[in-house]
Formats: sequence, C-alpha cells, structure tokens
Amino acid sequence: MAENKIFAGPRLRRVRNTLSLTQTAMAEALEISPSYLNLIERNQRPLTVQLLLKLSSVFKIDLDELQGEAGGSVTQLREVFSDPLLAGEIPGDQELIELAEAAPNAAGGLVKLYRAYKEQASRLTDLADLLAREGHETSVSATRLPMDEVRDVLEKRPNYFALIEEAAERFHEELKPGDDLSGAIRNWLQKSHGIVVKLLPVHTMPGLRRRYDRHSMRLFLSERLSPFDQLREIAMEASLLALKDAILEELEGLKLSSHEASRIARFELARYAAHALMMPYGNFLATAQRVKYDVDVLRSRFAVSFEQAANRLTMLQKPGSAGVPFFMLEIDNAGHIFRRAGAQGFPQSRFGGACPKLNIHAAFAQPGQILVDDVEMPDGAEFLTISRTLEGPQGAFAERVRRTALLIGCDGAHKGETVYGDAARGAMGPLAVGPACRLCERQGCLARAEAPLTRPLGLDEMVTGLSIFDFQ
Repeated sequence: MAENKIFAGPRLRRVRNTLSLTQTAMAEALEISPSYLNLIERNQRPLTVQLLLKLSSVFKIDLDELQGEAGGSVTQLREVFSDPLLAGEIPGDQELIELAEAAPNAAGGLVKLYRAYKEQASRLTDLADLLAREGHETSVSATRLPMDEVRDVLEKRPNYFALIEEAAERFHEELKPGDDLSGAIRNWLQKSHGIVVKLLPVHTMPGLRRRYDRHSMRLFLSERLSPFDQLREIAMEASLLALKDAILEELEGLKLSSHEASRIARFELARYAAHALMMPYGNFLATAQRVKYDVDVLRSRFAVSFEQAANRLTMLQKPGSAGVPFFMLEIDNAGHIFRRAGAQGFPQSRFGGACPKLNIHAAFAQPGQILVDDVEMPDGAEFLTISRTLEGPQGAFAERVRRTALLIGCDGAHKGETVYGDAARGAMGPLAVGPACRLCERQGCLARAEAPLTRPLGLDEMVTGLSIFDFQ
C-alpha cells in the first residue's frame, strides 16, 4: 500500500456530497481532523490503509470502486489523446488521471465527441467508395462502421446467450420480486449500489431515454418512456452490475475487431440480459408453449410490451429445452431496417425479408393490428409471418409519432404449434413472395420495385407488362 499510494480526493468528495455530509461531520465519523480531510479531498494527502478500512466500515464504501473508478475513463482518454491530431498535447497520464477524477462527466463528454469524430471519418470512407464507383479518382477504404460489424455478428449467430440466461435466472431468484419486479430492482440498486431511480419530465431531459449521473448516484429516466420501457432501462442498469461477468464473457466470444464495436455490443447484450431478467427462461417458455406463442397473452402475463415479448420469443434455444425457432425483423415506414435477429440466426439466404409484399409493410396502414400470413418463397419454402406496428417514446402534442413495424416469423413446419397457424391464408394458399426484388425471378409481380440482377429486362415497344421491370 505504501508503494501504491491512493489519491482519491475528488471521489471521496463526491461520496461525502452524496451522503449530504459536511467535512466536519465526515471527519468526526472518521476520527480525523477536518483540515486533514480537506487535504485528502484536494489530493494533497493519500488515503491510508487505516482510513480506507474506516471508510468501509462506517460508510459501507466499496474500496475497489474507490481505488479504480477512473481507470476505465483514463484508458478511454488515453485513446483519444493518442490520435495523431492530439499527439504530444499531453506528456503523460497524470493530467488524464486528474481530468477523469475531478470531472468524470466532462471526460465522458470528451470521449463521446471523439467517438463521433471517428464515426464521421468512417462515413467519409463510405462516401469515398461511392465516388469511386461513380468514376471519380479517390482512395477507397473498406472500413465499416462499428455498428455494422455488431449487427452482422449478431444477425448471423443464434440469439441465445447461455451464460447470461443462467446468471439472469439466479439474479431473479435472488431478487424474489413477486408481482413487482420494478420495485425489487429499484430496491436492489439502492441497497447494493446506492443508485436511486428518478423519472424526469420531458423539458428537463428532452433528447434522452436515460442518463446515469455518477456524482449523485442517480439513474434518470425520461417520462416519454412507457412503463414497460422504463422497466427495461432499470433492468439493463441492474444487469450491467449484477451480470457483469456473464456479459463480458459472452462479449469476448463475439470476437469483435474494435473497442467501439465491443462497447456497442455490450449495450446490446445488456438489453438481452434485461429481457432475460424480465421474462425468466423456464417460466416464459412453459407459458409460451401453453398459450401457443400468443404474443398478446404473453405480454399481459409478464407485464411487458408486445415488442419485448416478441423479442424474447427469438431467444428460446436452450439445448434440451428449446421453443419454436422464431426470427425477427423491425423496419420504419421508409423501409429502413433497424434490427434483425433469430433463434438460429436471421434466415437471410432463405427468407431475405425485403419483399414489399410482406405484411410488415401493410402493418403501417393498420396501426396496432396483428397481420398474419403464410408466405412461400420461390424455392417452395414456406414461412409463417406475424406483423404489428410499434409505438415509440411518447411525444408532445406538436411532435410526430415515431412508429415502426415488427415482423416475427418461423418456418412453416412450426405453424401448427402457434395460435396464428389457423389465421394464415388457409384456402387461399400461401402468398408468393421473394427475398428481395433484385434477387427474385417471379414474373408479373405487381409489387416489383427493382429489376432482377439475374434476368434481362423484356423491353418491347409492342408489349407492356404489369411492371416496368418485367423481364424475359
């Protein structure tokens, strides 16, 4: 301890302020003079072993956290200042340590700004690629955005993480939530980590879903969020603390190529963990099988949203205890894809998901209604598809509602196991669809939006087909 002196003045001062104590009151409890405590808080004296033990016994402070809170921030700041643009600005790590300890929120803002700068640079490489394809002289880089890498990795693997599932079940049993999971998690956060959850009005936090303030140890949630989304945010925060080891181990297994990609994937795994905590695997699977995968019944039974229950259906692939292998696709009304996942990976090659005839596109014309179809691919493969719109965060009167649509599907062989099987097209037969217009060779399709890559167009002045993209 003598060789590694601990200077943690700003952190100790934040602890004192969180406890609403004066320097005199804390010094009296620690049996030291107020002037000595003042020197410690100004990093002019180190924390001794005796004082650390006293802090732990009197104020229940986690010593590991007190010693290492700024470590992660220092590492991130070191990455920022290693950029060629800033090289040489800071001669050593001492200033970075001081910045991370004295102003952690400012340090975090600086890191976010740097991440935005790097992402913008990546976008410029995409623009360079586009210019090159248009015939302009420019250097081409194949760099992808970190988010693209994360999405590719998660879409291609089964949406099941065994270590997180096991840890979530143990944590759920530890909480003993009864009928109030939200209250149980809030109590655990406060008792175990001193974190208080507060709901803030729109005008106070207009552009954020959540924000964790490390100074006051408070987790702020926006009142725009539905009660279901508020619960998920709280469960994510608890999962990042209680399930940290399981999340990190699964994250390492993804073998991502950059720190930024790992950061994004960690957030996605925390969302997965929140769903596992809100809907424990064994109970959810048994209920899903009993109600034949009726999403509306499941959302009511577990007090979650339609999107959360549907998302959870894609995770039921525990060896020896698996459910119907559902997959999921979410888009907006402009056709932008937000998410793709599947119990066995999203079936990109077999299903595609970009056909304009899929009921996920029709769902926008019937908000809140569940649309069911039995669809057939050009190779004869059949799928059951269930689509419904989702409402985003609540807006004010003058704001336009954010609405997306979600499709969950499964192989046609499983439709008899679901409540939706009988509601499919029945006597009308399956709906003929394709993976995407560019890859589909169905002739005479009224919905075709692009010419196929594999066939020449049938442009004949004497004959006009149903589509301008008709082919021979």
